[in-house]
Amino acid sequence: MVRHGRRARGISLIELMIGLAIGLMVSLAALSSLRVFSASQRQGAVAGGGVLNAGAALGVLKNDVAAAGMGFFDGRSPLCNRLNLSVGPSPVIDGTDFAPLAVTRVLTQDQLDIFYATDVAAGVPLALLVASDTTRSDTLSTLPTAVGQAVLLAPTATGLCTVRSVTAITPATEVSAQILSYGNTGMHNQAAFTTAGVYPGGARLSQLGTLRWHRYKIVDGNLVLEQPLLGRTAVLARGVVALRVQYGTADTGSSTLTGWYGPTDAGWGTLTSTSIGQLRALRVGLVGRHPQKSKPDPATGQCNASIAKPVLFGATIEPDVSDWACWRFHTASLVVPLRNVVWGQRP
Repeated sequence: MVRHGRRARGISLIELMIGLAIGLMVSLAALSSLRVFSASQRQGAVAGGGVLNAGAALGVLKNDVAAAGMGFFDGRSPLCNRLNLSVGPSPVIDGTDFAPLAVTRVLTQDQLDIFYATDVAAGVPLALLVASDTTRSDTLSTLPTAVGQAVLLAPTATGLCTVRSVTAITPATEVSAQILSYGNTGMHNQAAFTTAGVYPGGARLSQLGTLRWHRYKIVDGNLVLEQPLLGRTAVLARGVVALRVQYGTADTGSSTLTGWYGPTDAGWGTLTSTSIGQLRALRVGLVGRHPQKSKPDPATGQCNASIAKPVLFGATIEPDVSDWACWRFHTASLVVPLRNVVWGQRP
Protein backbone atom coordinates (compact mmCIF):
# COMPACT_ATOMS: atom_id res chain seq x y z
CA MET A 1 0.00 0.00 0.00
CA VAL A 2 1.42 3.39 -1.07
CA ARG A 3 1.30 6.27 1.36
CA HIS A 4 1.05 9.74 0.04
CA GLY A 5 2.89 12.59 1.82
CA ARG A 6 1.08 15.44 3.43
CA ARG A 7 -0.31 17.89 0.96
CA ALA A 8 1.86 21.09 0.69
CA ARG A 9 0.38 24.02 2.54
CA GLY A 10 0.30 27.49 0.90
CA ILE A 11 1.37 30.86 2.43
CA SER A 12 -1.17 32.30 4.74
CA LEU A 13 -2.37 35.89 4.43
CA ILE A 14 -0.65 36.82 7.69
CA GLU A 15 2.69 35.41 6.48
CA LEU A 16 2.34 37.28 3.19
CA MET A 17 1.67 40.55 4.99
CA ILE A 18 4.66 40.02 7.28
CA GLY A 19 6.88 39.29 4.26
CA LEU A 20 5.69 42.41 2.46
CA ALA A 21 6.30 44.51 5.58
CA ILE A 22 9.86 43.18 5.94
CA GLY A 23 10.55 43.77 2.23
CA LEU A 24 9.24 47.31 2.48
CA MET A 25 11.47 48.02 5.49
CA VAL A 26 14.52 46.64 3.64
CA SER A 27 13.69 48.76 0.58
CA LEU A 28 13.30 51.91 2.67
CA ALA A 29 16.61 51.27 4.40
CA ALA A 30 18.32 50.70 1.05
CA LEU A 31 16.76 53.87 -0.39
CA SER A 32 17.94 55.89 2.61
CA SER A 33 21.45 54.53 2.22
CA LEU A 34 21.37 55.29 -1.49
CA ARG A 35 20.39 58.89 -0.77
CA VAL A 36 23.21 59.28 1.74
CA PHE A 37 25.65 57.72 -0.69
CA SER A 38 24.45 59.90 -3.56
CA ALA A 39 24.70 63.05 -1.44
CA SER A 40 28.23 62.10 -0.35
CA GLN A 41 29.13 61.26 -3.92
CA ARG A 42 27.81 64.62 -5.15
CA GLN A 43 29.62 66.48 -2.40
CA GLY A 44 32.82 64.60 -3.16
CA ALA A 45 32.43 65.29 -6.87
CA VAL A 46 31.88 68.99 -6.19
CA ALA A 47 34.88 69.12 -3.88
CA GLY A 48 37.06 67.22 -6.32
CA GLY A 49 35.83 69.39 -9.16
CA GLY A 50 36.86 72.51 -7.25
CA VAL A 51 40.37 71.14 -6.68
CA LEU A 52 40.71 70.12 -10.33
CA ASN A 53 39.38 73.50 -11.43
CA ALA A 54 42.00 75.34 -9.39
CA GLY A 55 44.72 72.95 -10.55
CA ALA A 56 43.85 73.50 -14.20
CA ALA A 57 43.85 77.28 -13.69
CA LEU A 58 47.28 77.14 -12.07
CA GLY A 59 48.50 75.04 -15.01
CA VAL A 60 47.55 77.84 -17.42
CA LEU A 61 49.15 80.43 -15.17
CA LYS A 62 52.33 78.37 -14.82
CA ASN A 63 52.98 78.41 -18.57
CA ASP A 64 52.58 82.19 -18.66
CA VAL A 65 54.87 82.80 -15.70
CA ALA A 66 57.54 80.57 -17.23
CA ALA A 67 57.54 82.81 -20.33
CA ALA A 68 57.57 86.11 -18.41
CA GLY A 69 60.19 88.59 -19.57
CA MET A 70 61.05 86.92 -22.87
CA GLY A 71 62.32 89.64 -25.22
CA PHE A 72 62.81 92.31 -22.53
CA PHE A 73 66.43 91.63 -21.49
CA ASP A 74 69.76 91.97 -23.30
CA GLY A 75 71.68 89.29 -21.40
CA ARG A 76 73.01 91.74 -18.83
CA SER A 77 70.12 93.90 -17.62
CA PRO A 78 66.51 94.84 -18.39
CA LEU A 79 66.00 96.84 -21.58
CA CYS A 80 63.17 98.91 -20.11
CA ASN A 81 62.11 100.48 -16.84
CA ARG A 82 59.43 102.56 -18.57
CA LEU A 83 57.34 101.76 -21.64
CA ASN A 84 55.36 103.35 -24.44
CA LEU A 85 52.76 100.90 -25.72
CA SER A 86 49.63 101.57 -27.74
CA VAL A 87 46.83 99.67 -29.44
CA GLY A 88 45.34 101.60 -32.35
CA PRO A 89 45.07 105.31 -31.52
CA SER A 90 45.07 104.79 -27.74
CA PRO A 91 48.13 104.55 -25.47
CA VAL A 92 47.74 101.72 -22.95
CA ILE A 93 51.07 102.37 -21.21
CA ASP A 94 52.21 105.97 -21.56
CA GLY A 95 55.81 106.18 -20.41
CA THR A 96 55.04 104.88 -16.91
CA ASP A 97 57.10 102.49 -14.77
CA PHE A 98 57.34 99.06 -16.34
CA ALA A 99 58.55 95.56 -15.54
CA PRO A 100 57.67 92.46 -17.60
CA LEU A 101 56.39 90.87 -14.38
CA ALA A 102 54.40 92.81 -11.81
CA VAL A 103 52.40 91.88 -8.70
CA THR A 104 50.09 94.51 -7.23
CA ARG A 105 47.58 94.44 -4.37
CA VAL A 106 44.16 95.68 -5.47
CA LEU A 107 41.89 96.06 -2.43
CA THR A 108 42.26 92.65 -0.75
CA GLN A 109 43.42 90.61 -3.76
CA ASP A 110 46.69 90.27 -5.66
CA GLN A 111 46.87 90.99 -9.37
CA LEU A 112 49.54 89.50 -11.62
CA ASP A 113 50.62 91.11 -14.91
CA ILE A 114 52.89 89.20 -17.28
CA PHE A 115 54.55 90.44 -20.49
CA TYR A 116 56.48 88.31 -22.94
CA ALA A 117 57.32 87.98 -26.63
CA THR A 118 56.29 85.01 -28.75
CA ASP A 119 59.26 85.15 -31.18
CA VAL A 120 62.76 86.20 -30.19
CA ALA A 121 64.62 84.40 -32.98
CA ALA A 122 67.21 87.16 -33.12
CA GLY A 123 68.42 86.32 -29.61
CA VAL A 124 69.86 89.49 -28.09
CA PRO A 125 68.82 92.94 -29.36
CA LEU A 126 70.57 94.43 -32.38
CA ALA A 127 72.26 97.82 -32.44
CA LEU A 128 70.72 100.47 -34.67
CA LEU A 129 72.92 101.83 -37.45
CA VAL A 130 71.43 105.34 -37.36
CA ALA A 131 69.04 107.21 -35.13
CA SER A 132 65.45 105.96 -35.17
CA ASP A 133 62.55 108.38 -34.99
CA THR A 134 60.08 105.52 -34.22
CA THR A 135 58.83 105.58 -37.82
CA ARG A 136 61.73 103.46 -39.12
CA SER A 137 64.86 101.65 -37.96
CA ASP A 138 68.09 100.95 -39.84
CA THR A 139 69.81 97.88 -38.40
CA LEU A 140 73.45 96.84 -38.44
CA SER A 141 72.39 93.22 -38.95
CA THR A 142 69.41 91.52 -40.51
CA LEU A 143 66.53 91.04 -38.10
CA PRO A 144 64.47 87.95 -39.06
CA THR A 145 61.15 89.73 -38.57
CA ALA A 146 58.07 89.95 -40.80
CA VAL A 147 55.44 92.51 -41.63
CA GLY A 148 52.84 92.63 -38.86
CA GLN A 149 55.21 91.56 -36.11
CA ALA A 150 56.14 93.73 -33.14
CA VAL A 151 59.60 95.02 -32.23
CA LEU A 152 60.94 96.79 -29.16
CA LEU A 153 63.00 99.98 -29.44
CA ALA A 154 65.28 100.42 -26.42
CA PRO A 155 67.89 103.03 -25.47
CA THR A 156 71.57 102.24 -25.00
CA ALA A 157 70.99 101.75 -21.26
CA THR A 158 67.90 100.66 -19.33
CA GLY A 159 65.26 103.33 -19.91
CA LEU A 160 62.13 104.27 -21.86
CA CYS A 161 61.24 101.67 -24.53
CA THR A 162 58.67 101.82 -27.33
CA VAL A 163 56.79 98.96 -28.98
CA ARG A 164 56.31 99.28 -32.73
CA SER A 165 54.65 97.15 -35.44
CA VAL A 166 56.56 96.46 -38.66
CA THR A 167 54.60 97.58 -41.74
CA ALA A 168 57.34 97.29 -44.40
CA ILE A 169 60.82 95.81 -44.72
CA THR A 170 63.61 96.97 -47.04
CA PRO A 171 66.19 94.18 -47.26
CA ALA A 172 69.84 94.92 -46.58
CA THR A 173 72.36 95.04 -49.42
CA GLU A 174 76.16 95.08 -49.50
CA VAL A 175 76.14 98.84 -49.10
CA SER A 176 72.89 99.57 -47.23
CA ALA A 177 71.24 98.51 -44.00
CA GLN A 178 68.00 96.65 -43.48
CA ILE A 179 65.20 99.18 -42.98
CA LEU A 180 62.12 98.42 -40.87
CA SER A 181 59.23 100.85 -41.37
CA TYR A 182 56.53 101.56 -38.80
CA GLY A 183 53.63 103.03 -40.77
CA ASN A 184 50.45 104.44 -39.29
CA THR A 185 48.50 101.29 -40.17
CA GLY A 186 50.44 99.22 -37.64
CA MET A 187 48.70 98.05 -34.47
CA HIS A 188 51.27 99.72 -32.16
CA ASN A 189 52.12 102.77 -34.28
CA GLN A 190 49.14 105.13 -34.22
CA ALA A 191 49.12 106.79 -30.78
CA ALA A 192 51.05 109.84 -29.59
CA PHE A 193 52.79 109.51 -26.22
CA THR A 194 53.43 112.13 -23.57
CA THR A 195 57.17 111.47 -23.80
CA ALA A 196 58.57 110.18 -27.06
CA GLY A 197 61.41 107.69 -26.84
CA VAL A 198 64.83 108.77 -28.12
CA TYR A 199 66.83 106.08 -29.91
CA PRO A 200 70.10 107.36 -31.38
CA GLY A 201 72.72 105.33 -33.18
CA GLY A 202 73.77 102.48 -30.92
CA ALA A 203 70.30 102.09 -29.41
CA ARG A 204 68.87 98.58 -29.44
CA LEU A 205 66.16 96.76 -31.38
CA SER A 206 64.57 93.57 -30.08
CA GLN A 207 62.23 91.25 -31.97
CA LEU A 208 58.98 90.44 -30.16
CA GLY A 209 56.87 88.71 -32.81
CA THR A 210 53.57 89.10 -30.98
CA LEU A 211 53.54 90.86 -27.63
CA ARG A 212 51.55 89.07 -24.94
CA TRP A 213 50.14 90.89 -21.93
CA HIS A 214 48.19 88.63 -19.59
CA ARG A 215 46.61 89.78 -16.34
CA TYR A 216 45.33 87.43 -13.63
CA LYS A 217 42.91 88.83 -11.05
CA ILE A 218 39.84 88.01 -8.96
CA VAL A 219 36.53 89.36 -10.22
CA ASP A 220 33.28 88.56 -8.36
CA GLY A 221 34.74 85.40 -6.83
CA ASN A 222 36.23 84.14 -10.12
CA LEU A 223 39.85 83.86 -11.21
CA VAL A 224 39.88 85.78 -14.47
CA LEU A 225 42.46 86.01 -17.25
CA GLU A 226 42.42 89.39 -19.01
CA GLN A 227 44.23 90.21 -22.25
CA PRO A 228 44.34 94.03 -22.29
CA LEU A 229 45.88 94.25 -25.76
CA LEU A 230 43.08 92.19 -27.29
CA GLY A 231 40.20 93.24 -25.05
CA ARG A 232 39.44 89.62 -24.11
CA THR A 233 38.49 88.07 -20.77
CA ALA A 234 38.12 84.43 -19.73
CA VAL A 235 37.05 82.83 -16.42
CA LEU A 236 39.60 80.21 -15.37
CA ALA A 237 38.17 79.13 -12.00
CA ARG A 238 34.99 79.88 -10.05
CA GLY A 239 34.48 80.13 -6.33
CA VAL A 240 37.93 81.60 -5.66
CA VAL A 241 38.27 83.35 -2.31
CA ALA A 242 41.84 84.60 -2.64
CA LEU A 243 44.75 84.97 -5.07
CA ARG A 244 48.19 85.51 -3.54
CA VAL A 245 51.46 85.98 -5.43
CA GLN A 246 54.96 86.32 -3.99
CA TYR A 247 58.41 87.00 -5.43
CA GLY A 248 61.12 84.48 -4.63
CA THR A 249 64.42 86.35 -4.24
CA ALA A 250 68.10 85.60 -3.93
CA ASP A 251 71.31 87.54 -3.41
CA THR A 252 73.06 88.89 -6.51
CA GLY A 253 74.93 86.12 -8.28
CA SER A 254 73.25 83.39 -6.23
CA SER A 255 70.51 80.93 -7.17
CA THR A 256 69.57 80.07 -3.57
CA LEU A 257 66.25 81.56 -2.52
CA THR A 258 66.56 83.71 0.56
CA GLY A 259 63.00 84.98 0.97
CA TRP A 260 59.47 85.40 -0.34
CA TYR A 261 57.93 88.86 -0.67
CA GLY A 262 54.49 90.08 -1.63
CA PRO A 263 53.35 93.42 -3.04
CA THR A 264 52.62 94.83 0.43
CA ASP A 265 56.12 94.10 1.77
CA ALA A 266 58.45 97.07 1.99
CA GLY A 267 60.39 97.61 -1.23
CA TRP A 268 58.30 95.21 -3.34
CA GLY A 269 55.29 97.30 -4.28
CA THR A 270 56.94 98.20 -7.61
CA LEU A 271 59.82 96.36 -9.28
CA THR A 272 62.85 98.43 -10.27
CA SER A 273 65.76 97.62 -12.56
CA THR A 274 67.69 96.81 -9.37
CA SER A 275 65.13 94.72 -7.48
CA ILE A 276 64.21 92.70 -10.57
CA GLY A 277 67.77 91.41 -10.54
CA GLN A 278 67.01 89.59 -7.28
CA LEU A 279 64.09 87.60 -8.69
CA ARG A 280 64.48 83.86 -9.12
CA ALA A 281 60.95 82.43 -8.88
CA LEU A 282 57.29 83.26 -8.39
CA ARG A 283 54.95 81.59 -5.91
CA VAL A 284 51.22 81.61 -6.70
CA GLY A 285 48.42 80.36 -4.46
CA LEU A 286 44.64 80.10 -4.64
CA VAL A 287 42.02 79.57 -1.95
CA GLY A 288 38.72 78.19 -3.23
CA ARG A 289 35.39 77.62 -1.53
CA HIS A 290 33.25 74.61 -2.35
CA PRO A 291 29.94 75.67 -3.92
CA GLN A 292 27.88 73.31 -1.74
CA LYS A 293 27.22 74.39 1.83
CA SER A 294 27.51 71.68 4.49
CA LYS A 295 24.67 71.00 6.94
CA PRO A 296 25.06 71.68 10.67
CA ASP A 297 25.71 68.83 13.09
CA PRO A 298 22.24 67.49 14.06
CA ALA A 299 23.35 66.97 17.67
CA THR A 300 24.71 70.47 18.28
CA GLY A 301 23.19 72.55 15.49
CA GLN A 302 26.67 73.95 14.82
CA CYS A 303 28.57 73.88 11.51
CA ASN A 304 31.92 72.13 11.59
CA ALA A 305 32.80 71.78 7.91
CA SER A 306 35.79 74.06 8.64
CA ILE A 307 37.20 74.46 12.12
CA ALA A 308 39.58 77.29 11.13
CA LYS A 309 39.88 79.93 8.43
CA PRO A 310 42.02 78.96 5.40
CA VAL A 311 45.74 79.72 5.48
CA LEU A 312 47.95 80.48 2.48
CA PHE A 313 51.71 81.08 2.63
CA GLY A 314 51.48 81.30 6.41
CA ALA A 315 48.83 84.03 6.44
CA THR A 316 45.17 83.64 7.37
CA ILE A 317 42.77 84.32 4.51
CA GLU A 318 39.53 86.02 5.43
CA PRO A 319 36.62 84.00 3.94
CA ASP A 320 34.08 85.68 1.70
CA VAL A 321 31.12 84.42 3.80
CA SER A 322 30.24 85.15 7.44
CA ASP A 323 29.17 81.55 8.20
CA TRP A 324 32.51 80.22 6.99
CA ALA A 325 32.41 77.23 9.36
CA CYS A 326 29.58 75.79 7.21
CA TRP A 327 31.80 75.71 4.12
CA ARG A 328 34.78 73.69 3.03
CA PHE A 329 37.83 75.45 1.59
CA HIS A 330 40.73 74.14 -0.46
CA THR A 331 44.11 75.62 -1.32
CA ALA A 332 46.36 75.09 -4.33
CA SER A 333 49.77 76.59 -5.02
CA LEU A 334 52.83 76.29 -7.21
CA VAL A 335 56.34 77.69 -7.57
CA VAL A 336 57.63 78.66 -11.03
CA PRO A 337 61.28 79.52 -11.82
CA LEU A 338 61.64 82.84 -13.68
CA ARG A 339 64.04 81.48 -16.27
CA ASN A 340 63.87 84.41 -18.72
CA VAL A 341 64.37 86.98 -15.96
CA VAL A 342 67.37 85.05 -14.62
CA TRP A 343 69.00 84.30 -17.97
CA GLY A 344 68.31 87.82 -19.21
CA GLN A 345 70.60 89.17 -16.48
CA ARG A 346 73.41 86.64 -16.51
CA PRO A 347 76.90 88.21 -16.23
